[in-house]
Amino acid sequence: MLVGIPLQSNNANIPKPKECAQEMSQFLVTVADKRCKRSFAEIFNYFAPRLRSYCLKQTGNEALAMELVQDTMSNVWQKAHLFNADKGSPSTWIFTIARNLRFDMLRKQQNRKEDICSDDLWPILCEHTADANEVTLEEQMTLQQINTMFESLPEKQKVVIEAIYIQGKSQQEVALELDIPLGTVKSRTRLALQRLKELIKDDD
Repeated sequence: MLVGIPLQSNNANIPKPKECAQEMSQFLVTVADKRCKRSFAEIFNYFAPRLRSYCLKQTGNEALAMELVQDTMSNVWQKAHLFNADKGSPSTWIFTIARNLRFDMLRKQQNRKEDICSDDLWPILCEHTADANEVTLEEQMTLQQINTMFESLPEKQKVVIEAIYIQGKSQQEVALELDIPLGTVKSRTRLALQRLKELIKDDD
């Protein structure tokens, strides 16, 4: 619970990604302009379960995961005015906040260097890919580089990559949510990651 708002578990009638992005963008604007708790509740109820799943996979600890969720959503409430829909989707912005908070936690706990390896930025789940060796990104990529490259992808590929590697969904879940064949999801994932690898090589 955050600022008196309970976490709801009912995921029925969830809008498709594009529709949801537009709706969440409007909620963020309303939170920024009017400090609207009702709009924030909509954002919280949609993103908190997804953030918990992502943070739990990254930390392996329920308490740390929930702490990151709380800190992330607190930042969303406080910094909603910084969101710019022209620079990225609400999901990308919110999960970037979560990743930044997690990196801060890791640096404090492990005295890690400023450069974070790509596995931290893009949690590659081997069971979700045909060949893990084909999709492993090179190490030592900064968050800014990854975000810039991600935004250069075609919209359909961004939606798939964001769902799998940021929200932690399986390819089957993405196929069902987008109402497209599983093979299409795999193809878009493969093309997107190949494109990212090409951009990484060009950036060297």
